[in-house]
Amino acid sequence: MNDAAFLDGWHYAMLVGVILLSILGVLMYIYHKVKVASKKDPHQRYDYINLNEIRNYKIATACFGLAGMCAVNMYGMGSVHELGVWFLVRFFMSIAGGTLVGYISYLILEYYYPARLNRKLKKLRYQSRVNPKTGNTMRLLSEDEEDVHLDEGMLAEEKVFSVDYDVWIDEKTGDVKIEKYPGKLQAVQCNSCGFYTMRIVREEVTQQPDGKNPGELVKYYECSYCKSVRATSFKISTKEADDYKKERMNFKNKNKSVDLVKLEIHTVLGERKHYEFQNIDQARKFLGEYE
Repeated sequence: MNDAAFLDGWHYAMLVGVILLSILGVLMYIYHKVKVASKKDPHQRYDYINLNEIRNYKIATACFGLAGMCAVNMYGMGSVHELGVWFLVRFFMSIAGGTLVGYISYLILEYYYPARLNRKLKKLRYQSRVNPKTGNTMRLLSEDEEDVHLDEGMLAEEKVFSVDYDVWIDEKTGDVKIEKYPGKLQAVQCNSCGFYTMRIVREEVTQQPDGKNPGELVKYYECSYCKSVRATSFKISTKEADDYKKERMNFKNKNKSVDLVKLEIHTVLGERKHYEFQNIDQARKFLGEYE
């Protein structure tokens, strides 16, 4: 086979590769969007996006990156008919360019995009639910209120942070809907690098509740990107499930614009302590009692 015949076959293969890989990338993107749109229930949509969105986008970007590599290898098509050093240079340039595009895409989807994905998932998780039987709007119970509706196994899962449950209730009919979400597998935002790569590595009960005073649980986090660490303290309630059955469930957040309150305390010894609260009142009470 002479040089011209080889180059003609090579360029034709690269042209086919550009077309097929571009189509595959577009089809993967469209497939993902169609699958998301087909999930009418917010919880089902949450689960699908959480499990598949980043993976599907990685496949689509990989297809586009390979299509770009093929396109670079078509440079000079129809005008050059002899092999030379330029062919090897073009080939290695396409590999270097494709690798760079693939690596940048990976970093974006692995470390930057989770921040946007987290906001999207959070919106789906707390989107108002409608009782399919009556059409009534359901209310999301607080952490204290929901324990009444969870069995021992569910409570155990929440205790070790492997699973998190949301309980929605139709207050007019008493119908309850329980939704299951990943617990510590869901990363939170790192205060140092800003990426959502901070995960729980262990939990420690530093003070047991004694019936009168609440206990304390400390969760230790580590960032998988910048390796920074932090600890967050949580109060352990002394109430049992039966105690909440006697109470009127009227939990309301006074400030609807506040979703989470984070405090960072710097000591004179250079230590930093991080705390998280559900609302401003809890944070204010903590600061008033902090020593």
